[in-house]
Amino acid sequence: MLSMSDIKLGTVINYKDQPFVVVKAEHSKQARSGAVLKAKLKNLITGQVLDETFQSSQTVAPADIERRKASFLYAEGDQYNFMESESYEQFFLNKSDIEDQVKYLKEGLEVDVLKFENKPVAINLPTKITYEVAEAPPGVKGDSAGSVTKQIVLENDLHINAPLFINTGEKIVVNTDTGEYVERA
Repeated sequence: MLSMSDIKLGTVINYKDQPFVVVKAEHSKQARSGAVLKAKLKNLITGQVLDETFQSSQTVAPADIERRKASFLYAEGDQYNFMESESYEQFFLNKSDIEDQVKYLKEGLEVDVLKFENKPVAINLPTKITYEVAEAPPGVKGDSAGSVTKQIVLENDLHINAPLFINTGEKIVVNTDTGEYVERA
């Protein structure tokens, strides 16, 4: 059984006897009440999206799915093409199947593919991915009392905030759960 802390982006759960993938998960705690998890769940079979709230005492069962390694090949319109690492079988997923994960994809990236009834239905990204910085404006020194950041563009056109010392051509690590700069690679 999965507790509230185990339910995060990309987790596949058995909810109401159907497999659902967590598309968005937000933990919150209010003054006197217990912690809650507000999650957006997407049904892997029908595509239906639900907004659900889980209490800290609730548990859910993981869905019975198969996980395989695959590499991202290329995007063609709203279709994202992958190839399984073991069988070299190619398949595609629609943009609607992988929603927010699309912005982290880059050619050759290895991901976990989730299969339900032998059909690819979703992917799990690595928590940290290394990217090359495509554009980084020069850092402007000035009055700063804290961590100062600038907007940079990565090789896959992802825009993130990074420290002033990051320059074009450097490799950095990005956390895919938060979309934030982690460190230089």
